[in-house]
Amino acid sequence: MDIPQISWNYQLSVHCCPTEGSYPRTKASQVCGISVQLEMLELWQQFNQLCTEMIVTKAGRRMFPTFQVQISGMDPTAEYILLMDFIPVDDKRYRYAFHSSSWLVAGQADIAAPSRMHFHPDSPASGSQWMKQTVSFDTLKLTNNLLDDNGHIILNSMHRYQPRFHVVYVDPTPNSHLNAQRNFVSFSFPETRFIAVTAYQNHRITQLKIASNPFAKGFRTSDSKN
Repeated sequence: MDIPQISWNYQLSVHCCPTEGSYPRTKASQVCGISVQLEMLELWQQFNQLCTEMIVTKAGRRMFPTFQVQISGMDPTAEYILLMDFIPVDDKRYRYAFHSSSWLVAGQADIAAPSRMHFHPDSPASGSQWMKQTVSFDTLKLTNNLLDDNGHIILNSMHRYQPRFHVVYVDPTPNSHLNAQRNFVSFSFPETRFIAVTAYQNHRITQLKIASNPFAKGFRTSDSKN
């Protein structure tokens, strides 16, 4: 069974204010108008068309493409915390069929790895600070080490994941924890879904990573000499 093609149609900017009459889900004004745009969209789409793979190692490996966003609609004077987590796309484990160059379902998912969140190191910061430049999660690392004590995101190899991006308003009012559900908004982009691997399976993914990753310059130079 092949992995279904992921749609490239999605909303670049997501507004999170609900309609009137849904009081329990009403969001605070500091987060209600926030919109998020995924950076390097075209590159993410190229990888997504091939079914993106991300390396996980015991020591932890940075993502490429790096998850980067541009944010608008924040309250410039309010403070916000930015963070990410990763959730399984489904309850399946996958394997790569080299003869057909496709991913197949190999069985039920393994027991879920411990869930963790990655806080952007500049958090908390004012809305004006976050909005003035691209926000990059370039320090985030992925690992398959269940005993990791470095705070890396723990994932199961050969499982498919969806990164999620969260914006949390730092509410200075007393008993702000009672309004926790009102003070955050979440965003996800289907183009950023990936399968965690310990080594690249699809050679076209390898080629695209080498061609587009500035840190892979040495690999490009070696290839050109062959």
